[in-house]
Amino acid sequence: MARHIYACPMRWSDMDVFGHVNNVNFLRYLEEARIDFTFTTAGEVGEKAMAEGSVVARHEIDYLIPLVYRPEPIIIETWITKLGRASFTVTYEVKDVGAGPDGKDKVYARAKTVCVPYDLAAARPRRLTEGERAFLAEYLEPSTVAA
Repeated sequence: MARHIYACPMRWSDMDVFGHVNNVNFLRYLEEARIDFTFTTAGEVGEKAMAEGSVVARHEIDYLIPLVYRPEPIIIETWITKLGRASFTVTYEVKDVGAGPDGKDKVYARAKTVCVPYDLAAARPRRLTEGERAFLAEYLEPSTVAA
C-alpha cells in the first residue's frame, strides 16, 4: 500500500491570536493535499476522471498539538481507508517526520474526509469509475488511525 506525501506551504497569516495555526486553516491544508492527490497524482498516472468532480460529504479532525508557523512546509500524509462504489474516505496525518523526542513522527492532527464523486453537468452524485477505483485501491489501507 502506498501513501501520498504532500509538502504543504504554511503562511504567516495562518496563525490566530493564540499564536498557532487556526483550525480553519487545517481544512485548507487538507484540501490542498487532497487536490494534489486526486487531481495531480491521479492525472500523472492517466486517471483523469478524478478531476471531473467530487464533493466533500463529511470532515472529521482531531487536533493533537498546536502547530506554529515556520518557513518549512508541513507534511501531510494521505491514504484511503474506505473505498465504496460511490464514495471514498481520505485519511490524513499532518506531521513532521521523525521530529518527535523519540525520533518518531510529530503528529499535529489526524483527519478523515468522506468524498463523493459528482457529475457537475447533471448536478448529482455518481459512481466511481473502474479507473478511479483502481487508482484509489493503490492507496487503500484499512483504518488503523482513528480521527
